[in-house]
Amino acid sequence: MTHDPITVDIIKDALVATGDEMFNVMIRTSMSPIIYETTDFAVGATDAVGNLLAQGNGVTGFLATLDTAVQSTLEHHPADTIRPGDVFMTNSPYEGGGTHLSDVVIVFPVFDGDQLVAWTVNKAHWTEVGGAFPGSASTISTDIFQEGLHFRFLRLYDHGEINVSLIELIRANVRLPDSTIGDLHAGVAACRVGGNRILELIAKYGRDLVLAAMSDLLEYGERMTRAALARLPQGTYRAEDLIEEDGLGNGPFVVKVCVTIAGDRMIADFTGTSPQARGPINTSRAGLVTAARCAFKAVTDPDIPANGGCFRALEIVCPPGTILSATSPAPVSIYYESMIAAIEVMWRALMPAMPERLPAGHQRTVGATFISGLHPDTGQLFVMGEPLLGGWGASQGMDGDNGQFCCGNGETYNIPIELAESRYGFEIDRYAFHDDPGGEGRWCGGKGVELDYRVTAEEAFLTFSATRTTSRPWGASGGKDGSNNGATIFRADGTKEHHTMVTGLRVERGETIRVTTATGGGFGLPAQRPRVEIERDLRNGFLTTKQAQEVFDYPDLSGRAI
Repeated sequence: MTHDPITVDIIKDALVATGDEMFNVMIRTSMSPIIYETTDFAVGATDAVGNLLAQGNGVTGFLATLDTAVQSTLEHHPADTIRPGDVFMTNSPYEGGGTHLSDVVIVFPVFDGDQLVAWTVNKAHWTEVGGAFPGSASTISTDIFQEGLHFRFLRLYDHGEINVSLIELIRANVRLPDSTIGDLHAGVAACRVGGNRILELIAKYGRDLVLAAMSDLLEYGERMTRAALARLPQGTYRAEDLIEEDGLGNGPFVVKVCVTIAGDRMIADFTGTSPQARGPINTSRAGLVTAARCAFKAVTDPDIPANGGCFRALEIVCPPGTILSATSPAPVSIYYESMIAAIEVMWRALMPAMPERLPAGHQRTVGATFISGLHPDTGQLFVMGEPLLGGWGASQGMDGDNGQFCCGNGETYNIPIELAESRYGFEIDRYAFHDDPGGEGRWCGGKGVELDYRVTAEEAFLTFSATRTTSRPWGASGGKDGSNNGATIFRADGTKEHHTMVTGLRVERGETIRVTTATGGGFGLPAQRPRVEIERDLRNGFLTTKQAQEVFDYPDLSGRAI
């Protein structure tokens, strides 16, 4: 049957817009700042068999989690057992949609009459899913059972009736039951809105035309991506990097990749990566697929809205049981550190062949910071979790970006200072770029930040994790490596403690937690940096006089105003 191409394009654009509307619903209805402020979630829609049609703004690191969640749901609940009004939930790390237990997926089947035509999906970071430590985050867990509640493709709604027993089980096993249950209902609401929009399209244009538009959308993504891939430099590219530790002091661990571009195909082979760790640095296969998809999208055509067709030309190879393909019951609480290492090792392999597209190394950490305690005014438990800004690497012709989130975060934000200070038991005394040496080059790496949390509660507890703590963001073409990530505790007695990964560390009232993020790697020889740019960096406080003289061979500035 021939369809009007203009009408098909209208439907395709409406499907993409559905993801954006779901995104806005989630922000308006969720109860946790990590969702409505940080936007640590993703929403989207798939066709009836789980091909990704559209994904709204949100966390880039969820790029392989919505469609695979649907596909695994269908393995657990075949299509002929699903009825209108059913809703499913999962956070299983080792199957489709899985990352760590805090990221919960709501999977919503969309029926036109009695025919399953699509799915809408929401994946969001819940502040609490239980486990040994507040915020359900740990750098010291040794199996999945220590990390929280495990929902493995459970039926949340059965033919329109909510599973009350499941809701009460969750309520009884998390530290913040009201916000956790509220975020659950927000996820369902976002999915319902997306489902309604798809049914409105069917009511307006007819089922056959909407299904044809879904198929056309996927074919368009595939066609445009293969064309972009065919224009890239052909060949085989290799790189390896390391992750310093697993949270338990074991390491380092090697991340290795061989990327082959052959015509309109790309193969990313991670064979040779270290075996899965005893500590929670592991990521599962779903995290690895997301990593490869992120790098693949960046070098092909990032302007095409992401859908399943875009990734048909990508093949991912990795044996099971590595830190990038961990199997049950491996701990995965800080999976994101390995996932973004996999993204960056792919771009490190490809960067020499396409320096106009890819920068030098960036901070390569989420820098996830969790602070909990009893609020000094209310006596109620607070749990704050947020990612950290850092420096991106320079590229050919451009300095790196200052103070941006890592490659796995995407459309992510800090919690505003005003909100944080009113909601949590600390005050933020300083939030600024630092001038630590590193990242010098003809084009300099972007600057990292220092963020000081001064505890106002009687006591607070810190859980923090970072990589690039001894290794540094790599420079390119003669550029210098960047600086390091880490956390420092300024104690009341004047002593300082440095940490790279820590769980449940007690910090008393008046003491300060300082987190420091890395400056990105430089590009090109520092001696070639123009004088005017050195002077600008001096004025902005990104460079000290000593650094200007020693690294850039800038003239002695004694007594000279800039």
